[in-house]
Amino acid sequence: MSRFRKLSHAIWHCQYHLVWVPKYRYRVLECKVGEAVRRCIMVFSEQKHCDVVELNVQKDHVHLLIMVPPKLSISDMVGILKGRTAIRIFKQFHRLRSQDLLGQSFLGSRLLR
Repeated sequence: MSRFRKLSHAIWHCQYHLVWVPKYRYRVLECKVGEAVRRCIMVFSEQKHCDVVELNVQKDHVHLLIMVPPKLSISDMVGILKGRTAIRIFKQFHRLRSQDLLGQSFLGSRLLR
């Protein structure tokens, strides 16, 4: 399999390395929360036809290597992943919001090329 992908009028290979951290780098991505974050990222990436090359969820950060087609901007993809994941995690784990550790936001991000 070639490392390049094809669209109707383009050949592309756009890989991005994203690093996310919870607010104040709290170690909240353990056990069930970490697994839920992993599932959310996989589901939302699949919905947008992106391929997750590597995904590593640590206690205090997430590493994601993802291939995003050129028809979808990376800023839109990061917004979708972070926003939808945060909404789903806060609905599923009420204790994260009630601890007053994270407030309304969950993940910060950094793009490494």
